[in-house]
Amino acid sequence: MRRHPQFATLLAGALLAACATTSSSPGVAATSASDGSRPIVTPAARARIDSTLRAYVASGRVAGASALVWEKGREVYFGAFGMADREANRPMTRDVIAQIFSMTKPVTGVALMQLYEQGKFRLDDPLAKYLPEFANAQVFGGTDSSGVTTLQVSSRPITVADITRHTAGFVTNAGEKGVGPLFRAANPQDRNITITQFSQRLAKVPLAFQPGTRWSYGISVDVQAALVERLSGQPFQLYVQQHILDPLGMRETRWYVPESDRARFAAIYRQADGALRHEPDSSAKAYNTNHWALFTGASGLTSTLDDYLRFARMLLNGGELDGARILKPETVRLMATNHLPATVRDSSFLPGKGQVGFGIDFAVRHSPPKSAQEMNGVVGEFFWDGAASTLFWVDPANQLTAVLFTQVMPFDSRLHKVFRDAVYGPITLPPR
Repeated sequence: MRRHPQFATLLAGALLAACATTSSSPGVAATSASDGSRPIVTPAARARIDSTLRAYVASGRVAGASALVWEKGREVYFGAFGMADREANRPMTRDVIAQIFSMTKPVTGVALMQLYEQGKFRLDDPLAKYLPEFANAQVFGGTDSSGVTTLQVSSRPITVADITRHTAGFVTNAGEKGVGPLFRAANPQDRNITITQFSQRLAKVPLAFQPGTRWSYGISVDVQAALVERLSGQPFQLYVQQHILDPLGMRETRWYVPESDRARFAAIYRQADGALRHEPDSSAKAYNTNHWALFTGASGLTSTLDDYLRFARMLLNGGELDGARILKPETVRLMATNHLPATVRDSSFLPGKGQVGFGIDFAVRHSPPKSAQEMNGVVGEFFWDGAASTLFWVDPANQLTAVLFTQVMPFDSRLHKVFRDAVYGPITLPPR
């Protein structure tokens, strides 16, 4: 399907139609909309969400989209539009299985913080206390005139806090300037090795920068997975299953999708040159349809809307759901607190998500939007998303949580913007 040439017009028309009867509704910047005193998802909001997602599918930007919103103890919105697999004529239904990519990270963070509650570590502990392979870390210092790599001594040890907030200094991919070839040679993300072997290989790669000086997203949550395994004495994937997924009744959240469920496994699409291209299942679904030795913590899980909503509701409830206590309320608050130190000058793409800092595996909204073009949201909200444009957030002020599923690459931040505006109403700023 070729993208609709008048996408912006189509979407704007949908929003205008949905908002026609609610033009006076306050946006997120207005106190009345963000203090929990009135419902967020009203009939008008449901109409906005329907129109927005329907228009996004009609535009050709995504093949399908679905969403669930929970507010004040009940489901207040569900909608599914378009196709989970266009070529197989499979619609985007409520029970579609999606790759959630980096929405795996908060699950790993919860596993780690369960061990924190047990006194297994402190956040300011040196990482090498538990994973000794990271002792005596060195930092890439460039190359000399002969092309030889130079190394510097790390200014301080990597801490456990560094791996929870992406400030450890790890090289994240083989394409990084200077250090990428060293990462490629170590090949820590080989799916045929274990998470312990991953950690040992990564530790051999010099850091890309001094710990605590930059926010560089990604691989540190795989190190969290290695730490969970080391501290718990259980294989990482088994720990997550027994201590998070099973207690929460998340029966369809898993790394491996069995053959019997693959008819519900959504296709991955790539937006290129104004058209959606179905990525080959043999490669796009390879991690989840084969048995590998490496169970990753930074990505890799699949889930359904209802399953992931249970995880989000647990967080909204302060760590408990339906009698299953996963975390203490104070631990959830700790995870949802901005932990980025003042020494962090470069925070990569994080500012593009709005007025946010970063806690423990979540972005944390610390200030209201400063412009109508920013991501909508409420102060105190914490959230994260996935590479295929999935999203969830927890809004304690309004006792609300939302999950959005689609399966399109590259990451589509515009979809998140219009979905958030549909939920809360377009941003209105106080007069200057």
